Amino acid sequence: MYFVTIDCGTTNSRAYVVDAKGTIFGKATKMVGVKDTATTGSKKTLQEGIREIIQSAIDQAQLQLTDIQAVFSSGMITSEIGLAEIPHLEAPCGIDELAGNIKSVTDLNIIDGNIPVYFIRGIKNRMNTAGRSATKVVGELDFMRGEETQVMGLLEHPEFSLPAIVLILSSHTKFIPIDAAELIQGSLTTMSGQIYDAVINHTFVGKSVANDQGESEVKDDFFDSAIVEDAIDWIKKAGLVRSLMYPRFLDVLLHNKWYERHLFFEALIAAEDMLAIGQLDFLIQTMPSNFYLVGTPERCRLYMHILERQFPKAKLGTISDIREIDELSIKGILRIVKRAGLIG
Repeated sequence: MYFVTIDCGTTNSRAYVVDAKGTIFGKATKMVGVKDTATTGSKKTLQEGIREIIQSAIDQAQLQLTDIQAVFSSGMITSEIGLAEIPHLEAPCGIDELAGNIKSVTDLNIIDGNIPVYFIRGIKNRMNTAGRSATKVVGELDFMRGEETQVMGLLEHPEFSLPAIVLILSSHTKFIPIDAAELIQGSLTTMSGQIYDAVINHTFVGKSVANDQGESEVKDDFFDSAIVEDAIDWIKKAGLVRSLMYPRFLDVLLHNKWYERHLFFEALIAAEDMLAIGQLDFLIQTMPSNFYLVGTPERCRLYMHILERQFPKAKLGTISDIREIDELSIKGILRIVKRAGLIG
C-alpha cells in the first residue's frame, strides 16, 4: 500500500510517496506555499503547486494514481491562507488528540481518482485572557502547523529523552517543550529565518556579509567561538536593531574577512533568537536538561554553542541531514494516522 504525505510550508512544499513503514519511493518539492496566497489573494497558485508535486512524486515512484490509498497532509495547508482552514488544537496536546481530530477534506482538486485526503491539525498555546487586555496577553500566544508532526516523528528517535525542548530552525525558529508524558506543552516562535532573509536581500548589510568582493579565500564552514561570544555580548548591550549595523562597520571601517562578518551577522540573529527561551516559564515550570535541534548543520552548530554557554550541563542532540529531517514529518504523520486507524 502506498500513500502520499504532504508538508506545506510558508514558502516551500514537499510531497512524498511512502509505504506504511515510511519508506520513501518518490519525492517532489516546489517553491510554493501559503505566502503565495497571502501575496496574490488567491489559493490557485498553492492548489496547482500541491497538485503538481503530488503527481511528480507519484511519477518518480513509477506508480499510478490507482496505487495511492490516501493523502495525508500537515502544515500551513490548514491555515486561513492554506487550502482548507482547520482550527488548532489546544496545548497540552499529544498523539491521541492529534489522531482523534484528523479532518477529512474534499473538493480541493489536488489529486484525481476519489482518493481520500486527510489534514492533521496544528496546535496553539492555551489562552488565559480573563481580565487582561489583548496587548497584555499577546506575548503568551503562539501556534504551530506542521512542527507537531515533526515532534511526533522525533519521539520515535532512539536517543530522544524526555522531558525536552525541541528547537526547529527553519524560516522561523520554534521552541517546543515536551513533557515526560509526550505531550506538547505549546510553542514559542520567532521570525529569525525571515529576518535573516530580509536583511540579506533588502539592506546594505547583505553586501557586507557576502563573498562578492573578489576575496579569494573561501571559508563557508568557518566558525570562531570568540566572534560568536562578541555577537552575544553586543545583543545584550545594544539589541538587534543597532547591532545589525555592525557587519557594515566591520566591512567599511575595519576591513576584516567576509566570512568573519558573515558568522558575526548569523550569531547576532541567533543570540537575539535565543532570548525567547527565557519566556518559556509560562509554559513549563522547570527547564528540561534535554535539547534537540532540527535544522542545517551550520545553524545547529551555532545554536548549540549558545545553548552550551547558557546551559552547560544540558544534553544536546541534533538532526541535520536533510533526509532525516524529511523522515521526521513522514514518521510523525504515519504515527498519527496509524493511531487514528486510517492505516492498519
